[in-house]
Amino acid sequence: MKTTMWLIATVLLAASPGAAPAQRAADARHARETGRISAERLAPVRQLLQGYVDQGRIAGAVVQVQQDGRTVFSTAVGWRDKEAHDPMRQDSVFRIASQTKALTSVAAMMLMEEGKLLLSDPVGKYLPEWSSTTVAVPRPNGGYDVVPAKRRITIRDLLTHTSGVSYGGGPAEKAWRDAGFMGWYWADRDAPVGFALARMASLPMAAQPGEQFVYGYSTDILGAIVEKVSGKTLDAVLRERLIEPLGMKDTAFYLPRDKADRLAVVYSAKANAIVRADDPGTWRDGSFLGQGQYVEGPRAAFSGGAGLLSTAADYGRFLEMLRQGGTLDGRRYLGRKSVELMVSNQLTDAPYLPGKGFGLGFSIRTDVGKAGEPGSEGEFGWGGAYHSTYWVDPRERLTIVYLTQLIPAGDIDDHGKLRALIYQALP
Repeated sequence: MKTTMWLIATVLLAASPGAAPAQRAADARHARETGRISAERLAPVRQLLQGYVDQGRIAGAVVQVQQDGRTVFSTAVGWRDKEAHDPMRQDSVFRIASQTKALTSVAAMMLMEEGKLLLSDPVGKYLPEWSSTTVAVPRPNGGYDVVPAKRRITIRDLLTHTSGVSYGGGPAEKAWRDAGFMGWYWADRDAPVGFALARMASLPMAAQPGEQFVYGYSTDILGAIVEKVSGKTLDAVLRERLIEPLGMKDTAFYLPRDKADRLAVVYSAKANAIVRADDPGTWRDGSFLGQGQYVEGPRAAFSGGAGLLSTAADYGRFLEMLRQGGTLDGRRYLGRKSVELMVSNQLTDAPYLPGKGFGLGFSIRTDVGKAGEPGSEGEFGWGGAYHSTYWVDPRERLTIVYLTQLIPAGDIDDHGKLRALIYQALP
């Protein structure tokens, strides 16, 4: 009834003298009542990002803001390829790296809902090499001892990054590097991820299962379990269950060659400038720096932790499905209670960042004051190695996707400022 009365008032005001100011006042009043974000007040977002382009801090970026499933702001700034003077477009394709983790996590939850696995299941039930693991414990005077794990790693440990499996860091870092495990990048490997994970199981982990948040290969291991349980490749599972039904037409592990001219170029922060990253790239200081082999590579390794490419529009649809409790456009992908479990804080014992926790695949905001930045309790999100980020704010009915390609990113503060500008646009 309130909405109907507002529409009638709008028509009457439009037909009267001085209707424009009255209309703006009515719009402002309606925005306050409904919590509708102001598209006009979001305009400085583009100015902010263009400023970073003009300063040489980023080459280009795409940002999309949705509220109630409606795109209220979307813009592309700068260059897809700076040297070629090819502008960034809203349909440019980005390497989303660890944003892949969210899709892999949802796929695992789908299998749980079908009765094919339990979160409490030990990893070794599906991947026998992981039935018994060890942990590297540092000695006070240097070196480390290898001790048996106190308990078996579970699927829930993988989802919450409390498995103790790092990206090669920890007391046994040299052993991991000698075994060929240096970080998240897999696109250059000519064998399935599962082959490497079988070798990984024999290495000493960085922490005991369940005791610490250790960011690493956990979601890659989860992806291998999804493959084992489903009997399909992770690529096939994600395409059939999420990517194709959601209409994520530009999301894939490897880019079709006819879309290569839409792939955003990777840059690296150097002092007060950015430089084009090497092609295909190299490992440096424990991180992969380069364009990667996402077009011309072997196309054999499907990394559940960091392998996908996508667009802002595609990823926004996936996030909107989660914001709506597992449904989109009348189709249910995941049960409402499963989504609630995923976005609830699971780190009841392991320490994490102030005001934040971690769910089953996402960082969770638990206390706005302790986190010390604009946001809402219950907000969930994550990001990727190429400096992309996303978050969903159920309280304000928002989904935000920010994509750029910058590694390393240096001391750029775009994420914090983007967040501030988006939240100031709320009534």
